[in-house]
Amino acid sequence: INMTEGPILLKLMQFSVPLILTSILQLLFNAVDIIIVGKYTGTTALAAVGSTTALINVLINLFIGISIGTNVLAARFFAAKMDKELHDTVHTSVAFAIISGVVMGVIGILLARFALTIMDTPDDVIDQSVLYMRIYFCGMPFFMTYNYCAAILRAIGDTRRPLIFLAISGAINAELNYILVRFFHMGVAGVAIATVVSQFISCLLVVICLIRNNGSVKLDFRQLSVKWRYLKEIFKVGVPAGLQSTVINMSNALLQSSVNSFGSNAMAGYTAANNILGFMYVSVNSITQSCMSFMSQNLGAGKKERLDKIFRNCLILDFIVPVFLGVIAFLFSNQLLSIYTDNPLDISAGVEILSITTITYFLCGIMDLIPGAMRGLGHSTIPMFLSIIGTVGTRLVWIFGLFPTHHSLRFLFISYPVSWLITIAFQIVCYYFVRRKVMANKLTK
Repeated sequence: INMTEGPILLKLMQFSVPLILTSILQLLFNAVDIIIVGKYTGTTALAAVGSTTALINVLINLFIGISIGTNVLAARFFAAKMDKELHDTVHTSVAFAIISGVVMGVIGILLARFALTIMDTPDDVIDQSVLYMRIYFCGMPFFMTYNYCAAILRAIGDTRRPLIFLAISGAINAELNYILVRFFHMGVAGVAIATVVSQFISCLLVVICLIRNNGSVKLDFRQLSVKWRYLKEIFKVGVPAGLQSTVINMSNALLQSSVNSFGSNAMAGYTAANNILGFMYVSVNSITQSCMSFMSQNLGAGKKERLDKIFRNCLILDFIVPVFLGVIAFLFSNQLLSIYTDNPLDISAGVEILSITTITYFLCGIMDLIPGAMRGLGHSTIPMFLSIIGTVGTRLVWIFGLFPTHHSLRFLFISYPVSWLITIAFQIVCYYFVRRKVMANKLTK
């Protein structure tokens, strides 16, 4: 897809729809885990898998956020036809992905029980949670490598092949889940092993794709090295994005601890509801990823006149998509939750959470889009601080200041839309000044 020429809205949709489907397939890895373990193993196992989600996100999102820097930098070099710089960015990114994957794998395995204990994971759940988390982190090198390679493909306008790769690995994941849990009775260990195998397959396919590429993004393992010049530029955009995601997920981990205080049924209901919200999030985040790629390529090509149009069209999509999905999730919450569990107490807790978060989810989409647009323009640090202050600050006040005297799931999750609104207010002001600065500066390569 040529992002620098032609109608913007049509090309945004051509780019973002495969990306949305890819993200949904990636989330299905976890969803299939949850559905199968909930149906065939029970509430405790379902709560065990769900209790690791926020913690896993805390540990990995710094490095996943850095891949945003890869996407932005590679898109800029590709649009500016700077082939050598693009080639070096690709090899620096893949080398860093492998290293960070190994590091995160070791950290996740070693800290699993300690971190879950801090989160007040109940005694009847913690052993299975630790087992799931340790096996899951064995696949971290594959997970990281896939995400960085997919970021490179997105940077050059290719969202179709990552979709195909995840469709293949997702089908294998679902089949392995069913076999290992239903017939071999391996419980949480079975779904974790299936996830690791599927991550390896998606990683292998995307790496082969880059090796066979004939352009500047062609991957040659003999040339893998970390070149600090490019890593510094990747970090400039990616580290603030990763830190923002990490800190926000820390607030989610605190919220998970609050949910844990209601017992295993609430934990299981939250696991199912959170997975449904996850499908909504990856949809809006895919629009954000599209916005970053389009902004970065057009900035690199010197076509600043297209930047405002890109942002407006993304804003329209980021309202329509979550409102549509939110209404469906709200109206059919009972039916959707029953896919994950048959326990009426689990479903009741999940319905209570979804009643607050689904209709208002378009606010989350807008909150995600504005800093994404600023990252596409090369500005990432200030949006990070504003997002942390608005989102995390509000939730900390809510959890520690208000929740103890209003102890209910419904009140706890009102913190979501409130924090989204406050953060949007901060970000709008920031975007105004970033846009003015970018428009005033001359393009320099």
